[in-house]
Amino acid sequence: MAVVENNKVVLREPPVDFDWTVVEDDRKGLSEDHRVSMEKAYEDTLSSISEKEVLMGTVVGMNKKEVVINIGYKSEGVVPISEFRYKPDLAIGDRVEVYIEKQEDKGGQMVVSHKTARVHNAWGKVNHAMESNEIITGFVKCRTKGGLIVDVFGIEAFLPGSQIDVKPIRDYDQFVGKNMEFKVVKINQEFKNVVVSHKALIEAELEAQKKQIIGGLEKGQVLEGTVKNITSYGVFVDLGGVDGLIHITDLSYGRVSHPEEVVKLDEKINVVILDFDDEKKRIALGLKQLSAHPWDALSADLNAGDKVKGKVMVITDYGAFVEVAPGVEGLLHVSEMSWSQHLRSPKDFLKEGQEIECVVLNIDREERKMSLGMKQLAQDPWAEIEFKYPLRSKHTAKVRNFTHFGIFAELEEGVDGLIHISDLSWTKRIKHPSEFCNVGDDIEVMVLEVDKENRRLSLGHKQVEENPWEVFAGVFTPGSTHEGTLTGRAGQNFIVSLPYGVEGSVSLKHLKKADGSKAELEEKMPFVVLEFNAEARRIVLSHTRTFEEGEEVMEAPAAGAKRAPRKEAAGGASASVKSVNEKVEKSTLGDLSVLSDLKSAMETKERTGKSRKKDIEEDDDSEA
Repeated sequence: MAVVENNKVVLREPPVDFDWTVVEDDRKGLSEDHRVSMEKAYEDTLSSISEKEVLMGTVVGMNKKEVVINIGYKSEGVVPISEFRYKPDLAIGDRVEVYIEKQEDKGGQMVVSHKTARVHNAWGKVNHAMESNEIITGFVKCRTKGGLIVDVFGIEAFLPGSQIDVKPIRDYDQFVGKNMEFKVVKINQEFKNVVVSHKALIEAELEAQKKQIIGGLEKGQVLEGTVKNITSYGVFVDLGGVDGLIHITDLSYGRVSHPEEVVKLDEKINVVILDFDDEKKRIALGLKQLSAHPWDALSADLNAGDKVKGKVMVITDYGAFVEVAPGVEGLLHVSEMSWSQHLRSPKDFLKEGQEIECVVLNIDREERKMSLGMKQLAQDPWAEIEFKYPLRSKHTAKVRNFTHFGIFAELEEGVDGLIHISDLSWTKRIKHPSEFCNVGDDIEVMVLEVDKENRRLSLGHKQVEENPWEVFAGVFTPGSTHEGTLTGRAGQNFIVSLPYGVEGSVSLKHLKKADGSKAELEEKMPFVVLEFNAEARRIVLSHTRTFEEGEEVMEAPAAGAKRAPRKEAAGGASASVKSVNEKVEKSTLGDLSVLSDLKSAMETKERTGKSRKKDIEEDDDSEA
């Protein structure tokens, strides 16, 4: 049985020699009415309780594990002492609330809970505290991401780190296990979330203090403050109850990558008031304004054209900023880094932190701007371009890029020239320069035109070699026969590949074979030259003419073209031409020695013929 000793409930076993018969005899001696009246009197002394109800009780006993609470019922409630962790000063006689879970368990003991009672009434108290702006007390249970967990009225509330104090808190653990005062600032009824703030308690006091401080501010005023917070864009400074911001651009006249390079947390610094807003309570501060501007200390002897040394601070897409003196930077544009006209990145020339030498191109002390150049330290390659690359001179260039009309080739750094597509080959019809070569290839060129004023060079590739059409005029004479290969089609005509890399054209009606069949691509067959036009670089051919006899099938030749009799076409070609035709079926421009030999042989024969004719004429004159 339970008895109370020294304000503590003690459970004791009944005496072994207890005589229950005496109790029974006493009960038998009572009348029924008297017994009922006594039971009723006893019940009147007890409280009427119901399950799932919250009642107030009195602490009547405590030990290290449990708290005994009397709620005026026939048995006391026992609650684990851990439910009173938020109230370390709990003492006997204190009034506390309990939730009746069961009137009696199997052992006849009443089951109660203080924690459930607190939660049961907590939402009403929390909502009332928020509506009335009431200050409440909570127990800081633990730390969580971004803040602390606080026990308020038995429910867990969130205290954000920014709401702990007006100053940034870097160590949240110092508040764990402490009771603090709060204000309820936000409640989410749907998710049962509560947000509290300790900072709100002191903001009212600080607001009055801020108004007083801001009211006494003046632009240009110098104050002492403490570095409160450092961000990537600036520094917050505590001016004694009110904060101001030093933007990163106002920390130093030099370039600052991060404010930590200039100031440290909790450091005391002097700042100047640049601007402030009474309504928004914003204060703009400056640190660099307390020292002289570096441009004011720049030597007056520095002028355009002078050479300076500096450090590359920042590289951008359009150039680089070079510090030529502490806090004084100049812009080195990418176009001033090299004489080359090719678009290149500044990173191809410079690296951040690199020490370089430049030439001052322009300096504006009022606007505090400076333009620098690096290519001016080297000689302009166009200064004596007419002597370095005279007309008709031959050179090796590097292919830089293509356009639809030609190739840009570089003779040296800063000197480019254009090879027009028509100046690439004597014999090939090129639709796009990429068919002829690749970017980065070396190519032999001849200077055709020099425009020093506009920095333009006109180059040619085919001019490096002798014009083969002058030789072809004596090889592909109208009426002569040559072996050719049918390689493709161009419009209504077909293309024929002839010796020496030259191409001719043949119409469909002149492709008719002797047996009436059609010619196939890549088929090799003889062709008769119908027309040769060196200026237009055109050779008109016919296969049908090789077997037709006695008919005039040749079309009217173009102006300047020569017509040859059929018998000459069949067998009257010169011996030198026949020799070449026998040895060479198809050549390229890379092998023009055969053409050179052919031209020499033809010129020798022509001179021999003229000499022989002259001798005959002289003999005729002597006989006369």
